[in-house]
Amino acid sequence: MTWDAVRVGKALAWERDEGYPNLQGQHCFFYEFLLEQMSLVSLDWLPKPAINQWQVLLAELRHYPQLTHDQREALVQRIATLVPQVRPPGTPSPRVQETPPPPPTEATPIRELEILKPQQKKVLYQLGLNTLGDVLRYYPRSYVDYSQRLLIKDLQPGSTVTVIATIRSFRCFTSPKNPQLTIAEWWVADRSGRMKINRYYMGKRYANKAWQEQQRKNYPTGALVAISGLVKETKFSKTLTEPSIQIIDEESESGGKIIPVYALKSDLKASWVRQAIHGVLPLVKSWHDPLPEALKKRHHLVDLGTAYRGIHAPQYSEELKRARTRLVFDELFYLQLSFLQRRYQNRRHTSPVVCAEGKLLQAFRAQLPFQLTGAQERVVQEILHDLQQPQPMQRLVQGDVGSGKTVVAVMAMLAAIEAGYQAALMAPTEVLAEQHYQKLLHWLTPLHIPVELLTGATKTSQRRQILAQLSTGEVSLVVGTHALIQEDVNFQHLGLVVIDEQHRFGVNQRSLLQQKGMEPHVLTMTATPIPRTLALTIHGDLDVSQIDELPPGRQAIQTTVIPASQRHFAYDLIRREIVQGRQAYIILPLIEESEKLEAKAAIAEYQKLQEMTFKGCRLGLLHGRQSAAEKDAALRAFRDGETQILVSTTVVEVGVDVPNATVMLIENAERFGLAQLHQLRGRVGRGTHPSYCLLVTQGKGEDTQQRLNVLTQSQDGFFIAEMDLRLRGPGEILGTRQAGLPDLALASLIEDQDILETARQAAEQLMEKNPELSDYPQLQRELQQRLERLTGRVVLS
Repeated sequence: MTWDAVRVGKALAWERDEGYPNLQGQHCFFYEFLLEQMSLVSLDWLPKPAINQWQVLLAELRHYPQLTHDQREALVQRIATLVPQVRPPGTPSPRVQETPPPPPTEATPIRELEILKPQQKKVLYQLGLNTLGDVLRYYPRSYVDYSQRLLIKDLQPGSTVTVIATIRSFRCFTSPKNPQLTIAEWWVADRSGRMKINRYYMGKRYANKAWQEQQRKNYPTGALVAISGLVKETKFSKTLTEPSIQIIDEESESGGKIIPVYALKSDLKASWVRQAIHGVLPLVKSWHDPLPEALKKRHHLVDLGTAYRGIHAPQYSEELKRARTRLVFDELFYLQLSFLQRRYQNRRHTSPVVCAEGKLLQAFRAQLPFQLTGAQERVVQEILHDLQQPQPMQRLVQGDVGSGKTVVAVMAMLAAIEAGYQAALMAPTEVLAEQHYQKLLHWLTPLHIPVELLTGATKTSQRRQILAQLSTGEVSLVVGTHALIQEDVNFQHLGLVVIDEQHRFGVNQRSLLQQKGMEPHVLTMTATPIPRTLALTIHGDLDVSQIDELPPGRQAIQTTVIPASQRHFAYDLIRREIVQGRQAYIILPLIEESEKLEAKAAIAEYQKLQEMTFKGCRLGLLHGRQSAAEKDAALRAFRDGETQILVSTTVVEVGVDVPNATVMLIENAERFGLAQLHQLRGRVGRGTHPSYCLLVTQGKGEDTQQRLNVLTQSQDGFFIAEMDLRLRGPGEILGTRQAGLPDLALASLIEDQDILETARQAAEQLMEKNPELSDYPQLQRELQQRLERLTGRVVLS
């Protein structure tokens, strides 16, 4: 008998597959066959390090029948490891095959990429790029398209072109006539001629000497630049309007080539960065693509590797377009997929089921002195349909100022109360909470529905009584501020949570109120309409309803743009309104990014208006440095008519209802977004008297006038929000402190609305087929990795 490695291997495999039972063959048991074969092996046939191990294994194998399952498993595995090392005399040594290294992934560190030279790795490290994924997602900020290149002498007005020229001189200075305006001025030249290029910057931060000095360093004399823009004829010469200006290292001699332009740091040259990033592109030729083939085919998307090559090294504009489309789709698709998965997980919970419209709602309708608008009825039915489902409602109601969101919310709360549950309405300020409370008392007292108000100002004895009644269920409806989320607030059976001006609360604050009940339904409201594309991007896990119709009889607010030099006409109108017993707001813009400076400016302007312009009138002051109690006192005094003019910064509260206020004067209106101006305008026009909004501006440019004229032409908040999105972008609309806006590297919510809709539909179709994404493990892994990058922490499934 001779050593038979093949038979030994098969025996080891059968024993393992059967669960280590010590299989019985025709002539012997498994361990007996193995002992016989292993005894045939000469120690000379083994490598020296394996000799002792082989002897130990032989000794242990003799006791195989007495071993436990785990001990047998360990022994068989150790024997299987040594068997391939047995080499009888005359057996040719196998060719040693090196295990090829695994293909690089997005997580592969740059230091392990042999394709890159040390200098290229150093450049990438200086850019803060540490992995292959970091490099691939370091997208060019723009491109120089040499196919559009023209000489200065050949420029034609109305065409969009690229000019390659040399900087002859550069200066950056603050306008002597307007300290808010900074001007950058280039004189550039090519072999055919020269021209002047200007760029304009509004805001005091650009007047900073350090910022201006940095610009001078960025554009040294003699540097080669690529300038792209629209050609315009002036009375002196041709120029490019709103130009894109990029420093380049050298001219391209290959006609039609598109050169990517990357953001640079420290003293890196553009060519170094391009070479380093382009150095990794060969690695993505066979890049794994998480998107299912059917999905890519349906939406005409290129492969991921093709997209990365096309975004970093496009040969022609169509290739760049297809690459960008795929990468933008990915950003928006995974974002929507995460929203839909969150909504899917939420709907797996069980919530109180509320019946359709009952007697309580019918009685409420009967006592209303007005008919609901068609839009209100539609939204009420959407909410009632949600409440009848066993899954928790997560719905956002958007409505313009005065569209009647509160009535809709009350009907939702009454439906929950009639079904035997409690409801809570949380507002961001005491004044707004008290306003809601008074309105609910007026509406619900005839229906014998107990309503309580719980805020920081609630007296201790009264608070103790309210808490007790909430825990026993005696109080069906409570209105409050952050006081509702305190630990000692307990509900007997909270079925519906309504959050007004939801963007004023953090995610944790909203969830704390929801945790007061067993998966209650949640209705959030906002008087700040945002376009559908923006809503999908920050509220993609919510169902969104829009009350896009104002009640009949709601009068338009007369809106006028007034140059700062004619401000006295605005003051005259305010005086006339005050004489007639009306009130007015005067709003000041944010002065720098500092509440302290803002308060100082507000106080100074308030004193000036009180002592000079409106001497003898009663003025109130509201600014960001005041305490919450001081803010509430200022708003309450204005609401109660104790003050006639409220001088305020942008902290003036959304939703405060002062029907007697008829004038809204906004200083430096050009510094506000359209949506914000519309919100401020909505503070007036809430009574029966004609109302006015006066936009005082120091801006003289065509763009400023065109933008502000949108407000004089439209009272539609949704239209204005859409225009604001196009003119300023999503970050400015939501504010720099607004949480929730995802970091989109390529996607534009203005230019890519069609791709967003497509990505949403694709995500919905995928979730309908396989909500757990179990059929798409690569896609599931990619989604989790993107969420980890977004949140900065590991996402546990």
